[in-house]
Amino acid sequence: MTGILAGQRRFKGKTAIVTGSGRTGGLGAAIARRLAAEGASVVISDIGRPVDPATPAAMIGETAEMEDVAQACREEGSEVSVFPCDVRHYEEVQALAEHAVGKYGSVDIWVNNAGIGYIMKPLLEVSPADWCAVIDVNLTGAFFGLRVAAEHMVAAGRGGRIINIASQAAKSGFPHAQAYTASKHGLVGLVRSAAIELGPHGITVNNVCPNHVTTGLGAWQNAYFSKVTGHDSVSSYLAAMAARIPLRRAGRVEDTASAVAFLCSDEAAYITAESMNVSGGEEPH
Repeated sequence: MTGILAGQRRFKGKTAIVTGSGRTGGLGAAIARRLAAEGASVVISDIGRPVDPATPAAMIGETAEMEDVAQACREEGSEVSVFPCDVRHYEEVQALAEHAVGKYGSVDIWVNNAGIGYIMKPLLEVSPADWCAVIDVNLTGAFFGLRVAAEHMVAAGRGGRIINIASQAAKSGFPHAQAYTASKHGLVGLVRSAAIELGPHGITVNNVCPNHVTTGLGAWQNAYFSKVTGHDSVSSYLAAMAARIPLRRAGRVEDTASAVAFLCSDEAAYITAESMNVSGGEEPH
């Protein structure tokens, strides 16, 4: 990561919080490392441990892995700390922000990346608990982060950047992803509304909407959807995916991290209320 923007430390003096960033190779980890590479002090946050059936160990960032991500970010030359947080609980989100302020003095960038993308079932098999688990993390958790970040940014009086990692599913529907798609569509409305109120304070609020990225979660989705769509292998499923994308490849974590870094920068100071596609042309609207 070092050397991508050689000599540029445009986020030096700023503090960034990235939720759901505790998995090596994940979107959140890539975003955190990119912001650290550009000088931000970064708080790595994830749930830290399984707490219920919706948070299995294989799908979350546990404490030891969070520390691994943090160490990779420290190698970029920035200060990095770890703070577990279950975004479903408002008081934990508040504590996350207070940790950042206590350690680094401010909250300047808040990235809502925590999400559940592994509860996928046919519509008639989705339980009320399944629905609530996804909405609680993907939409309510993002609102909690936005609300807490905005409170600190407004009080500080120096603006800020709030970014949700939405999805291609914020624009289009997908089978077996009813709650996921609904939650990501909800983020579009959330930023459109919040941006109006926070604009006078110099705070921008945006979504980044990547298409499929083969992270740890993405690998699980590959296996699941290759079967659902009738492909005889994951490789044939991925080949078909690449063929329908104008740039002929699936997304990479660096693509999303670059979009986030842009929206955090001064170059994006006049961009708010947007849901930016990062899809290689697959999602044009």
